[in-house]
Amino acid sequence: MTFKLRRVVTGHDASGRATVRIDEPVKNVISGRPGASSSVIWSTRGFPVDNDDDFDGALRDVKTSEGDGTVFRVVRYEPGVTPRNHRTDSIDYAVVISGEIDMDLDGTVVHLRAGDVLVQRGTLHNWINRGREACVIAFVLVGAKPVSAGGRTLHAVG
Repeated sequence: MTFKLRRVVTGHDASGRATVRIDEPVKNVISGRPGASSSVIWSTRGFPVDNDDDFDGALRDVKTSEGDGTVFRVVRYEPGVTPRNHRTDSIDYAVVISGEIDMDLDGTVVHLRAGDVLVQRGTLHNWINRGREACVIAFVLVGAKPVSAGGRTLHAVG
């Protein structure tokens, strides 16, 4: 499983000029289940975000989503990736970078291809790669209140 990304992070020097603070291959690739590997590119805590903080947001200990912040993550799903039904307390913006994948929403399947974009609003979902090549998706998860439907709260699961 090959997962190569270059991460470029900007900032400012002491005189206020724009600079490149980080320019490196991604180092923090993990795999929490067979067929999926991911890397947190950056994360934040609190709103509004503090752009003066020099802490490397890729090193912050985060779960799938960050209730009072953001997570920018890139995920690679291999063909036959192990299922994981889950819901996050976040609004997720996703861009399919390469490959194809099916998103299962409680039995409704949506097929996504490279270039497709998605706004995931706290729904229970699973990613299924039925193809022959890996699918890479970039996600930005922004902390949100749990979803309410039918008079009950649907908390994060999975």
